[in-house]
Amino acid sequence: MTAAAPSTPAPAEQRVTPLELFFDLVFVFAFTQVTALMAASPTSPNLVRGMLVMAVLWWAWVGYAWLTNCVDTGAVPVRAAIFTAMGAMIVVALAVPEAFDRYGVLFALAVGVVRAMFLVLFHISTRDDPAMRTAVDRMAIGLVVGSGLLVAAGLLDGAAQGALFAIAIAIDYLAPLLGGTRGWRVSAGHFAERHGLIVIIALGESIVAIGVGAAGLELEAGLVTGAVLGVALAAALWWVYFDVTATAAEHRLRAREGVARNRLARDAYSYLHLPMIAGIVLVALGVKTVIAHVGDPLDGVPAAALCGGAALYLLAHVAFRLRVVGTLSRQRTVAAGLCVAVLPLALAGPGLAALAALVGICAGLAAYEFARFRPARRRVLAGAG
Repeated sequence: MTAAAPSTPAPAEQRVTPLELFFDLVFVFAFTQVTALMAASPTSPNLVRGMLVMAVLWWAWVGYAWLTNCVDTGAVPVRAAIFTAMGAMIVVALAVPEAFDRYGVLFALAVGVVRAMFLVLFHISTRDDPAMRTAVDRMAIGLVVGSGLLVAAGLLDGAAQGALFAIAIAIDYLAPLLGGTRGWRVSAGHFAERHGLIVIIALGESIVAIGVGAAGLELEAGLVTGAVLGVALAAALWWVYFDVTATAAEHRLRAREGVARNRLARDAYSYLHLPMIAGIVLVALGVKTVIAHVGDPLDGVPAAALCGGAALYLLAHVAFRLRVVGTLSRQRTVAAGLCVAVLPLALAGPGLAALAALVGICAGLAAYEFARFRPARRRVLAGAG
């Protein structure tokens, strides 16, 4: 009987490194600054400006999520470049509250440095991988053109500035669609984990918003209730993503190979996680306002941010599931509609009541899915997919 050949050990699973977690710390502050930008003047135009800035910040983070998925973060040149990018990113974050005012050019130039470090690192790391270098070059065109338009936008004001800002973002986001994903490599476990962690960072910003809203106020019953409800809403949003969704999506990403995996990573993570993060940031704005004025109705923009942000987050999950699994989540669609239906309550009644209603909707959704899909949940969490 012939002896069996020794089996080849499977390659070690790539996981998120401490350097990546350290890099993400600057985005905690950046997301807080977006909330501050919108809260400083809670008007519809300023809400749009906040979301435009959010799109720029997200695309900066996405670039490094793809980068650290492919390069050795233990290499000294890689660490030096990422530290440089962090320095530029903190300047970006500091400039966010006045990115459409006196610090527009500074904001754009600092974003350009973050992108330049991304491109330099990728070029250094792809010397022996012509296919990936070609893929990076395709993406670089959009990044360079978009960066130039952001600088030009910083020199303008009013509608022209906003329009140029939006065009720059459109070029950034269209480049991977037009250029395709051939040549990239995606480590499924690492990529999914990386995006899960940025969701946690965004949820953490919503917790920070509670503290900011409560600063200098007496710890009365209404404030304490609002703070607890704010944490409860963040916990419900966390549950919706992490209980099963994140694990099931990672299984699906692992099951794909080559270009099919790259496309799924681009669509489901790079694109569809943006409205999730934006929704959380909008919720943070609404919660911050509720905490500061627990007994009062909310004005139009904070009310729309609170209810619309929760709805946007859930609808992003609907789109995420549709792209990953190919099925429509009716219960999450209904829950998103219910969040929008809370808007009149937020405008007419105490903001605290609207916050409590949103907690009830999101927690009820989590409880329904837990009970309704319990067997499927066990299979997914056991690794059956």
